[in-house]
Amino acid sequence: MRLNIAIDGPVSAGKSSISDEVARRLGILHLDTGAMYRALGLKVLRDGTDPQDEEKVVATCRNLGVSVCHREDGQHTFVQGEDVTGLIRSPEVSMAASTVSRYAEVRKEMVRIQQQLAAETDMLVDGRDICTTVLPNATAKIFLTAAQEERARRRWLEMKEKGQETPFEEVLQALKERDEQDMNRPVEPLRRAPDAVLVDSTDLTFDETVETILQIVEEKRHG
Repeated sequence: MRLNIAIDGPVSAGKSSISDEVARRLGILHLDTGAMYRALGLKVLRDGTDPQDEEKVVATCRNLGVSVCHREDGQHTFVQGEDVTGLIRSPEVSMAASTVSRYAEVRKEMVRIQQQLAAETDMLVDGRDICTTVLPNATAKIFLTAAQEERARRRWLEMKEKGQETPFEEVLQALKERDEQDMNRPVEPLRRAPDAVLVDSTDLTFDETVETILQIVEEKRHG
């Protein structure tokens, strides 16, 4: 039986970095599904398409040519052969990703790709609807979150390290708007699955969060 781990949670909860380390410790692959939606958001913005134009966004998605591969420094995301990993973390792309992920046909195509990948190998998958839609029968299901102010602080520090001098208040407001959009979209909104274990990392270090999730996985596998 495949070892599939599903992790959901809001933006800047640390899903990508935490999932990378958990997957590394378990010796399995990590699929960051959010990067796939960000890649679509980037392509839409590059094309000058309004992210609110569902018909054009769906057409773009069907011809996106998104793929992922894993290297020593983590997952790399490609669009038609171009490595866009370093281009998909800006606030603009983040909001575009949140918008385009609302569309049923976009999510249907992305879920198809994600389920196919997870069926082929042991894998940890993180995103917004992994526990509820993509991997409803996962070995372990986790909802990773933290207080909004703490998530905004982490995002702000990350942006500062990249030389992006954005006021903290703007980062917090953008995060609140993203939460609102993700939790209230009509198609597969962000929500905690009834059988997902809640992990609140507000007062946990990175290592403590990793150890907490590893313990949950161990209990689900052998408990």
